[in-house]
Amino acid sequence: MANHFLGIDVGTGSARAGLFDEQGALLASAKSEIALWHESGGIVEQSSSDIWRAVSVCVREAVQKAGISPETVSGIGFDATCSLVVLGAGGQPLPVGPSGDPDRNIIVWMDHRATEQARRINASGEAVLNYVGGSISPEMETPKLLWLSENMPDTFKGAWQFMDLADFLTWKATGSLARSTCTVTCKWTYLAHENRWDENYFRKVGLGTLADESFRRIGTEVVPGGTALGNGLTLQAAADLGLRPGTPVGAGLIDAHAGGVGTVGARGNVGNVLTRMAYVFGTSACTMSSTREPAFVEGVWGPYYSAMVPGLWLNEGGQSAAGAAIDHLVRMHPASEQAAKMARDSGTSLSQWLSLEAERRGGAAAAPGLIGGVHVVPEFLGNRAPFADPEARAVIAGLGIDSDLDSLVALYLAGVCGLGYGARQIVRALDEKNVSIDTIVVSGGAGQSPLVRQLLADTTGKVVAAPASQEPVLLGSAILGAVAAGRYADIDEAMASMSTMGETYQPNTASADWHAKRFKAFEMLQQTARAIRS
Repeated sequence: MANHFLGIDVGTGSARAGLFDEQGALLASAKSEIALWHESGGIVEQSSSDIWRAVSVCVREAVQKAGISPETVSGIGFDATCSLVVLGAGGQPLPVGPSGDPDRNIIVWMDHRATEQARRINASGEAVLNYVGGSISPEMETPKLLWLSENMPDTFKGAWQFMDLADFLTWKATGSLARSTCTVTCKWTYLAHENRWDENYFRKVGLGTLADESFRRIGTEVVPGGTALGNGLTLQAAADLGLRPGTPVGAGLIDAHAGGVGTVGARGNVGNVLTRMAYVFGTSACTMSSTREPAFVEGVWGPYYSAMVPGLWLNEGGQSAAGAAIDHLVRMHPASEQAAKMARDSGTSLSQWLSLEAERRGGAAAAPGLIGGVHVVPEFLGNRAPFADPEARAVIAGLGIDSDLDSLVALYLAGVCGLGYGARQIVRALDEKNVSIDTIVVSGGAGQSPLVRQLLADTTGKVVAAPASQEPVLLGSAILGAVAAGRYADIDEAMASMSTMGETYQPNTASADWHAKRFKAFEMLQQTARAIRS
């Protein structure tokens, strides 16, 4: 009987499922939208019940589309955004915001309500902060927990478990309360290299209750991604998903880290797992680089031990808004409605349509003439790395009164270049700490455009490679399932067996000087905005 492995990815706007064979070939995938609530004050929430519903829908659809028997699904892996799930007695959802709606029991990763709590935590100077790049982000979980304890004490006190979304999904599937090394190390301040929580940190920042309880509500069993959990799928979960009870389920990963697993260890002749930087380009962008010894890079999260590839240290950077930043940017332009209609008529998104329009006008090589004097620092949701500045905001310079499609394409290209210059800053910060990057492996929906990949190569001066798989994040999760099922001994073997490198993009030397000048302008605008704000 053939073995198939199921990868399940829960992003910001949808849940997706993909079925792969033992060589990593995608058989079928399916998608189901999930609800997202926005409120003033930086509040963004979701529902764990709604997400599990969406997971069930897309798993059943993917199996049906693949035309396989559910009995052949030999292992399952989950990944998800680093969002905070709050469960009360019996696993029932609890409200986490002003709406008081218990179904809205997830504080989404992009929620910035805890900015003040993050500022106070950073002022504590606790040693654990050295392992989050020196400055904790409001996107992480301890600031959000502190916000809950201060603003919704009944929810905080009544919670049975606080879980990262990936850990919620594996609990829902197996009943196991084990947490992934990835989630708690990257977002909860767990010290994986010492196998412990830092009790002094929690007491110092105002979360001593969790230490008093010996951390039972945030995880007492921590295991590497891909570790087989419990006895596999429970009867209820199997019924929900339409799969066989007992099917092995691996400990999960954060979504971007699953993209890293699906790409950085791929077979190919550019770079290796220690010189490749994963660039997962979706609603936000995450960068991940691995080292044998810990590298402390100010403003870049980590170093995290065994958080992505077991046995290696991880440095994680990125941009809080990437695909979302470009979407927001172009929709501010007067021609966006006209372009959006043309995009709908052609069956593409607005960003995809603009990418194709830019290609038609000469593509990345023609960028200097197409962009002209427009400059964009696309930090609409702050700077995640390398400045760890959640209060940073976007800067746009050089706009005229043009309202035609040409000026819209120019703004789009300037925005993509701005993301590339942000990535260039991260690569430089890593290099200054002797983390040498020669290849950027791009994945994620917003990074599928050949134009975007070439611009990323041109703006950073690095080779950009794309994985052969069209769904590297789903593949990363399926790799976890293959390891949990025992098909491969570990993640290293599974990566090399199931992922392959595809197209590569070399930096265009003819535009190198132009991009170098633009990069200087980018940093000048960034610094000026910071000075104005202060």
